[in-house]
Amino acid sequence: MYGMMGGNWGYSWIGGSVMIFFWILVIIGVIVFIRGLTGNRLCGVQTDETPLEMLRRRYARGDMTKDEFEAKKRDLGL
Repeated sequence: MYGMMGGNWGYSWIGGSVMIFFWILVIIGVIVFIRGLTGNRLCGVQTDETPLEMLRRRYARGDMTKDEFEAKKRDLGL
């Protein structure tokens, strides 16, 4: 009689863990899908930009002085 009245509580954790695993897979799938659509670009940063172009852009924005620009350019071997 005990087995018919809920004696299977020992296996109920399997269903819960399968559901959690399923939702984790769904969330990961959505993240991968969105990253694929956006080209994996974060914060609008272009990944095809060369180091010299990045330096020039930062110098043009005023993020560094001429001396800093020249020093970083030398460090890169350009």
